[in-house]
Amino acid sequence: MNLKKYLVRALHRLQKGPGYTYKELLVWYCDNTNTHGPKRIIKEGPKKKLIWFFLTLLFASLVFWQWGILINTYLSYNVTSSLSIGFKTMKFPAVTVCNANPFKYSEVKPLLKELDRLIEAALERILQPTPGNSSENVSLALNLELWNQIPLVLIDEHDKDNPIILDIFETNQTAGGNETAAGNKTDKKYKLAVKLCSHQGSDNCTYRNFTSAAQAVTEWYILQSTSILSKVPLHERIRMGYQAEDMILACLYGAEPCNYKNFTQIYHPDHGNCYIFNWGMDEEALNSSNPGAEFGLKLILDISQQDYIPYLSSAAGARLMLHQQKSFPFLKDQGIYAMAGTETSIGVLVDELERMGYPYSDCTVNGSDVPVKNLYSQYNTSYSIQACLRSCFQNHMVEICGCGHYMFPLPEGVNYCNNEDNPGWAYCYSSLRSSIKQRQICIDSCKETCNDTQYKMTISMADWPSEASEDWIFHILSYERDMSTNVTLDRNGIIKLNIYFQEYNYRTISESAATTIVWLLSSLGGQFGFWMGGSVLCLIEFGEIIIDSLWITIINVIGWCKGLKQRRARARYPDAPPTVSELVEAHTNLGFQHEAAGALPRDEALPPEPGTPPPNYDSLRVQPLNVLGPDSDTE
Repeated sequence: MNLKKYLVRALHRLQKGPGYTYKELLVWYCDNTNTHGPKRIIKEGPKKKLIWFFLTLLFASLVFWQWGILINTYLSYNVTSSLSIGFKTMKFPAVTVCNANPFKYSEVKPLLKELDRLIEAALERILQPTPGNSSENVSLALNLELWNQIPLVLIDEHDKDNPIILDIFETNQTAGGNETAAGNKTDKKYKLAVKLCSHQGSDNCTYRNFTSAAQAVTEWYILQSTSILSKVPLHERIRMGYQAEDMILACLYGAEPCNYKNFTQIYHPDHGNCYIFNWGMDEEALNSSNPGAEFGLKLILDISQQDYIPYLSSAAGARLMLHQQKSFPFLKDQGIYAMAGTETSIGVLVDELERMGYPYSDCTVNGSDVPVKNLYSQYNTSYSIQACLRSCFQNHMVEICGCGHYMFPLPEGVNYCNNEDNPGWAYCYSSLRSSIKQRQICIDSCKETCNDTQYKMTISMADWPSEASEDWIFHILSYERDMSTNVTLDRNGIIKLNIYFQEYNYRTISESAATTIVWLLSSLGGQFGFWMGGSVLCLIEFGEIIIDSLWITIINVIGWCKGLKQRRARARYPDAPPTVSELVEAHTNLGFQHEAAGALPRDEALPPEPGTPPPNYDSLRVQPLNVLGPDSDTE
């Protein structure tokens, strides 16, 4: 019962409002607030009131301006980076080693035979452009259909406004007889370029110019061999590559011997068969017991340089990369070369990066919130931004060109590009690769990982083996690999690697929020206290006056609506409604008027004549007046 009374009183209080006018409320606030300034406005004289009013208004404006800056700074979510150095037993990195040459030339030569004959004839015409030489008849036996799909052309830029474009194998009829395009103008400077067209015979073409013919030949050979090798099944490409037992001659991790069976084989489009030590896919990652070269990984590799593809791999050596466990090695971007005939020592330092997630940065933990489908997930590897960028490019390649590039994994139901099924794929690929818009789309779609481990390497090299020891070393290694007493290895194919931690000190670069909610509240309070001498209670007082002002406004609006309704009723019925006494008096006077008109007494009245209607007394009844209008209800 008491609760009901309390609620009723509270409702009555809300209906009545604060009981002040705006002016009274403002005076009450200024007189009772703990904020400095408003009290002086109502207590000082007229001149000082004006001064204190402007000072209070000025400092209040400064407070709100500073608050806006502070809130904007907080919402920008800036971070600060801190560097800390720790000491612990660390996991040895995953080590990926590949040959710089993807395939053995002896295995892949039948597939590239026509391509090699074309490039040899083209180089002969470029280097010996003499009319009537023996190379004139060579083109008759060449497969020019393969050449015309992606031809090499000569561009004469003597007149830069009107350059002359000539095919290397094109012949021109002149007065002197048949002359090749390359031999017509030996006195002028030419540039070699790769001609790429949307389809064979089309005028929609582009030219990739090169400052050196060596670059042009390599690029042309890569495009043509990509088309050929894309049609070869994966198991055949693996068979044509370098096998682990032939490439990894010796292995030692710390004091424990190892061999090629301790490596995991993957196929890499750029380097063929690659082998990963300590990948952590099937077994737990190895820890390094101590820093120093004696506790690291030691390898001896044979790259078989004599079996390199001459026009595909111009660099000789081993390609290697250090990376985290269960991550895919992107050797083209992050790998390093180890030169043949040397011992390469790699000292490793570890940097751990810890980024703050949303809203401080747009990083991702595992790539699940990235809109790009990770095509490298088929290797069961973790997310990386390199995998995302390549997957994004391949998805655009499939969408625009209708096929996938040989260097990247394929989405389901898609085939690799080749010249027969996709004649304009090279033109489409080149346009897409040079598109800044496409690059920016992929950069905006992909995200950095929030946690990353980077390996900083210090590399040193020395000749190995020395001239004094190479004889017995090559005899032993040849016998162990080929079970032969003859020397089958030489300095041009042997590489020794030492990979180890330089020290166990590791650096952690971590991000922390530059502005927190504690910083924001203290900064807001500091500005408010400095300019206005206020506190949180002053803000509550200000909130109270706002609520009271709101209720005054609501009550005034309700009163105005009631007054408007009454004014409308008076406008519709301008005369005041009769009172009850006036209605009774009118009824009495109406009865006297009937008697004065000669009505007979009740006992002497004559019966009405036949056919005369009875009198209507209902018209004499007093009808109630509805002063609120015809649509309003009466009680």
